[in-house]
This record gives sequence, structure tokens and C-alpha cells, in this order.
Amino acid sequence: MQFTVLTVFALAATASVHGAPVHKRIAQVISDSTTKWEAACDAAGGGTQCNQVAVASFSTLLAAPGPCEQQNAADNMVDLAKTLSSNADMIKFAQIFAQQPRNSPTSQSVPYCQSAPRNAELNGLYQCQFQGDSPTTFVGGIAVGGNGTIPFGMSAPVNPAGSCPANPSGPIADGSQLVDLTQNPGVSGTSASNDTTGGSNTTSTVTTSSATPSSDSSNSDCGEDSTGSMLTASPTMAASSAAALSATPSSTGGNFKLANGQNAQKLNAQFATLTVTSTCTEGTNACVNSAFAQCVGGTYVTQSCGSGLICAALPLVNSAGTSITCTTNADALARIAATGAQGGLTG
Repeated sequence: MQFTVLTVFALAATASVHGAPVHKRIAQVISDSTTKWEAACDAAGGGTQCNQVAVASFSTLLAAPGPCEQQNAADNMVDLAKTLSSNADMIKFAQIFAQQPRNSPTSQSVPYCQSAPRNAELNGLYQCQFQGDSPTTFVGGIAVGGNGTIPFGMSAPVNPAGSCPANPSGPIADGSQLVDLTQNPGVSGTSASNDTTGGSNTTSTVTTSSATPSSDSSNSDCGEDSTGSMLTASPTMAASSAAALSATPSSTGGNFKLANGQNAQKLNAQFATLTVTSTCTEGTNACVNSAFAQCVGGTYVTQSCGSGLICAALPLVNSAGTSITCTTNADALARIAATGAQGGLTG
């Protein structure tokens, strides 16, 4: 099924008990980052896998995922391309996606992945930063030169700061999509060059497989990346919801499906009690009034899922846990019912 555009806002919120908070809003339509890749995938005959991989991929641009989730998603995009006669457009757009800036909750640069990709086509690629991100400080208050501030395979900070191989001149405008600015990923053999970046970005042939996706891509979850940790729902609710469950159930093996469905129901029931003024823990995700919500500065910032869609906790299919995503009510009910859980969306 086709999901609608999801606009996600990353708010930089720093507050002191002795002063007023300072807010900076950076918005990007994250689904635009995979639109061209999905179109190429559809044209190549990828079927329903195209949208599933696209949605799971653009979700990695949120502030919450780890530094390698975007690269893992790009690997999944390339993996699917290779099953479709190594479709050149799909690979090109996956390379550009791997360099799209991510949301920053603090208007600081986002750390770089510190491991090699699975696919050699992604060697030497790392995300650009938005112009509104600090070029000298990374998320967590880490100064340039610290852990995660230099891309994997390089020996010196990126120069110009915020640039990437596809846009070697520097960071891109807040909220813009790299794929709309260039069709050249800047890899070897293309006219774009990243010779201006500091250090060497040469990496050896990839032999690691840190995030091997499921062999059955058609069963992958829209909010789940290959590690099973993408947007995992474990929000800390207000005092009235302090008993919120972890998204990862204690059951293992084949027993996790029913537990996933039941835990998704419990999360949806808890989400139904939330409002935009509910107390929350920084960086956690939830659903508030059918909208996707992320906790920023102790309160929820919501993003509408769009016409006909709701935000819901869904059971993962291939591993233990749940995910939070935008979907139709019918799809959410069907996914929960497929686990054997009874009682609909909230149990």
C-alpha cells in the first residue's frame, strides 16, 4: 500500500533552569528522500517491496535512530536493486539517499556512522548536514575531532564542514532534499568529486554484514530497519502511564509474534490517553491524537500522518518488538490480528 507524505520536524531545544529555552525548527519532508528511488523500483518491477523499503528507509532520517541506521537502510535499498538486475537508477538514488541530511534535535551536526556498509556501492559515502546545524559541535555536545565526528574511513574532519560527496561545496539548505539538488552521487566514475573534503575517504571492499536484512523483504515492517531497532516503541509516559511496556517482549523464538501483537495493543491503549501536553522523555516517540509524535524539550511535537492515515504501534513481523508508523486503520487491525492477538487496535 502507498503511504502519504509525512512531514517531520526536528526541534532544537536547549533549556536551563536559569533561563528561557531557545528553539530552532528545521523541517523536512522525509518521504521526499525516497520518492525517486521508489519510482525507479516500481519501474524495475519491485512491486510491494518498493514502498515497504522506502518507508522504512526515510524513517531513519528522524533524530531518534542511531548513526548507522541510514546507511543500513541504503544497504537495503541497494540489496533490492541487485535483485532487480542491479538497476542503475535504484543504486544511484540509494547512494544519494545515504547522503541526505538527518534531523537534529539540537541544531548540532549529526554523528557519522563508524562502520563500513555491506555494499561496495556505498563505500566512502556519508550524510551532508543542514546549514542550520552547528559545524563545530555534534549532537551530544561532541566537538569536531571527537567520536563520530569524522566519517568512517577518513582521517580528518570533513572539509568544508557539512559537505558530502554529492554536494562537496558544503551543507545544504535546511529542509531541502539532496536528490532534488543533484542526480550525481559523487562516487568514483562520476563527474562530481569530493576531493575538497578533508582526509581520505577511501575504504576497502566491504566484507562486513552488520545489518543483513530478512530474505523475505515483502514481510518487512514499514517502521523497522534491518536491525529491528528502528523507531522501537518504548516511550516513557506521564505519571498516569508510568507502566508503559518496553517494545521488546521477553518471549523468544517463534513465540514473539503473539507477544508483539499484544504489546502493540497495550501501547496503542496507552497512546490513546496522551495529549500534546503530556509529560514525556526527550527523544521518545508515540502517537498522539492519531499523529506521529516525538518528545522534544519534555513535550510532544506532533506531525500529521495525512488524510486517511493514523499513527499506530504495530507488531514487528520478523523479530521481537513493535514499531510506530503511519498506516491505515485497516492495515493496523490486520497486522495485529495476524499475530493471533484479539481485541482490535487496543486489546
